[in-house]
Amino acid sequence: MPEAVLLTGSLGLGHEMMARCCAGLLDQSGWRTRSVDSMSLLGRRSGGAGQRVFGRLVAMPGLYDGLHFAHLRTGSRLAGLIGRAASARLVPALQADLAREPADLLLSVFSTGATAAGLVKASTPELRTVVLCTDVTVHRLWAAPGTDLFLVTSPAAEASVRRYLPRARVAVVPPPVRAEFYTAPDQATARAALGVPPGEFCVLVIDSGWGFGPLTATVAELAAAGVHVLAVAGRDQAVGQRFRELARQTPRVVPFGFTDRVPELMAAADLVVALPGATTCSEARVVGRQLLLLDVMPGHGRDNLLHELELGRAQVAQPTARGLTESALAVRDEVMNTPEPAGPPPRWEPAYAAALRQIGVHLHPLAPDPGAAVAVTEGAARR
Repeated sequence: MPEAVLLTGSLGLGHEMMARCCAGLLDQSGWRTRSVDSMSLLGRRSGGAGQRVFGRLVAMPGLYDGLHFAHLRTGSRLAGLIGRAASARLVPALQADLAREPADLLLSVFSTGATAAGLVKASTPELRTVVLCTDVTVHRLWAAPGTDLFLVTSPAAEASVRRYLPRARVAVVPPPVRAEFYTAPDQATARAALGVPPGEFCVLVIDSGWGFGPLTATVAELAAAGVHVLAVAGRDQAVGQRFRELARQTPRVVPFGFTDRVPELMAAADLVVALPGATTCSEARVVGRQLLLLDVMPGHGRDNLLHELELGRAQVAQPTARGLTESALAVRDEVMNTPEPAGPPPRWEPAYAAALRQIGVHLHPLAPDPGAAVAVTEGAARR
C-alpha cells in the first residue's frame, strides 16, 4: 500500500480542511495517509513561538500586509531568511519522521511545509512532492524548488508560481471541497430542520477561525433588522457564548459553536457572510450560495477577496455591523429571487487524479473522465 504524508499547519481551519479533502481522495484510492503539523515539527518551543508571532502579526493588519506584500510576495531577503530559519528546524525533523515511517508522496498544504518538502526531496529523489495552494497569489515560501507538481486554483496563481520557478510543473484545478457540500439538502429541507420559516430572508454568519470582524454586533443588528441569522462561532468559545445570549433575546438568531452542520446551514441560508478564505468561499459556491465578504483579512486575504469578487456572486461590505447589515439588505431581493442551482458543480477529484498521473501518482478508482481534462504545464511549454 503506498504511503502519503500531508504536511499541514495549525494556523486557521483552511489548511486542515484541505488536508482532509486530500486524505479522503488518497484513502479512497488505496493509499495510507497521515497528517503532520508543520508547526509541531518545529518543536514545542519554536512552534509555539511561531504561532504567537503569527497571531500578533495578523492582529495588526498593516504590519502583516507589509510583510506579505513587500516581502513574502516579492521574495525579498527577509522572506528568504524566514524560510531558511524555519527549514533549519523543520527539515531534520521531517527527515527523522520519514526515516521512522517512509512515504512515497509528500503533499504540502502549508507554505513552510512546502519549503521543507522541497529540501527533503533533494536527498530522497524517489519521493514525490506536491504543493497545493488555494490562494490566488502563491508567495515565495510556497514556491519551493524540488517540488514535482504545484496544484493551484487559478491562472493568476499559476503565473505567481512561475515568478520564482519559471520551469515549474503546474496544474490549475478546482479547489478541494468536502463531499458533504456536494450532497447538501435543498433549502426547504434544511430550513425545516433548523426552524427557519420558508420565504424569510436568512443569512449565515460564519467565523472561519480567525476571529476577525464585528461578529456579535453584526448578528445583533441583522436580527434587529428582521433577518433570520444562523450564527457560527467556530472554535471561539467567547463568541459562541455571546451568540447564545443573543439567541435568548430573539428567536431570529440560531447559534452554533464548532459544528459539522455547515453544509446544511449554507443550504438553509440565502446569503453567506464570511471572510474571503478560499475554503469557505468554495464551499458556499458548491452549495450555490452568494457571498458577502469582509475585507479584514490581511495579506493573502486581500488578494483572495479580489479574486472572489471577480468570480462573481460575491459582494464586499464595510467591516462594521451597520455596513454589513446595509449590504445584506441591499442584496436581499436579488439573492432571494435567484433560482436554486439545478445541481452542484462537477466534482474536483477527477482533475486532481488527472494532474497527479503526470508525475506517476495513480489514484483509483477515481480515474479522470474525458470531461475532467486538466492542463498541466511545464514552463512555457503546454501539453
